Amino acid sequence: MKEAQPIRYSVLDLATVTEGGSIADAFRRTVETARHAERLGYTRFWLAEHHNIEGIASAATAVLIGHVAGATSSIRVGSGGIMLPNHSALMVAEQFGTLQTLYPGRIDLGLGRAPGGDRMAAHALRRGLHSAEDDFPRQVQELLAYLEPAVPRQAVRAVPGQGTNVPVWLLGSSTYSAQLAAVLGLPFGFASHFAPEHLLDAVRIYRERFRPSAALEKPYVMVGVPLIAADTEAEARRLATTPYQRFLRLIRGEPIFNPPPVESMDGLWNPQEQALVEGKLTAAAIGDPETVRRKLAALVRATEADEFIFTSDTFDQAARLRSLEIGADVVNRGNWGD
Repeated sequence: MKEAQPIRYSVLDLATVTEGGSIADAFRRTVETARHAERLGYTRFWLAEHHNIEGIASAATAVLIGHVAGATSSIRVGSGGIMLPNHSALMVAEQFGTLQTLYPGRIDLGLGRAPGGDRMAAHALRRGLHSAEDDFPRQVQELLAYLEPAVPRQAVRAVPGQGTNVPVWLLGSSTYSAQLAAVLGLPFGFASHFAPEHLLDAVRIYRERFRPSAALEKPYVMVGVPLIAADTEAEARRLATTPYQRFLRLIRGEPIFNPPPVESMDGLWNPQEQALVEGKLTAAAIGDPETVRRKLAALVRATEADEFIFTSDTFDQAARLRSLEIGADVVNRGNWGD
């Protein structure tokens, strides 16, 4: 098992809206969480593009990245990710070139190929689903070219953007982006926080097929982990009923405002729904500090992850901040042997 370098730890935030709360409240919590993560030594704070989903307020991702970067001073801020087929490569290069110029050395550009919403939202974004996804490799290469120094007689330039060399990641929930990240020599983040079933295959393929590039000499893997940590096992299990309920509502096609925890999920789901929800959370680290350590240790052994990116969606903000404190402490201590 690889342990040459300490494992980094980061946060993925969706600007979730709590039941009875507002989008403005969600943005304030996002900033508070980013500042807290910065104090705790988290490497990066990422925001993800979603559309037409009541309960998630991170649709204008680049705008929110700029807001968070301006409210912090050292933590890297970026996208986890920008859904590239929703946009022109030139526009993304201009937006992130602007961010990199405003906040030098602190901006990441993670890219995905899904729509980030339902089919109706995808069409409202003026994209053809199949053609856009099939065109993803070309779009990525076009974007990379816009962020590199311009060449003589280049007809179209990203201004700002050219020469900023914003670090680009590929993100995915299947083996598709793993293969493309390997071929292009880019860092790879896997969305095991909602699609854990393909994690091991994707990581294996990425490592086996990786080609060194100007951006990256050797493979770099980030693993998404739902984190609900508390001082006691019982409290963590209670807090975890919030993401359980959100996944349940997602399965049912209902709005996914962040609900308060409940003492038990009994009666809220049927056996089939329970199996689906629990299947989506097999990579989750839920429990007291020792339980979280054991879960992360198992993930380290299975994936040789270079970095964890935690999602920690609790109803209560104080519980979320405490969860991130425990996660940081566990990773800093290491001790992945058992």
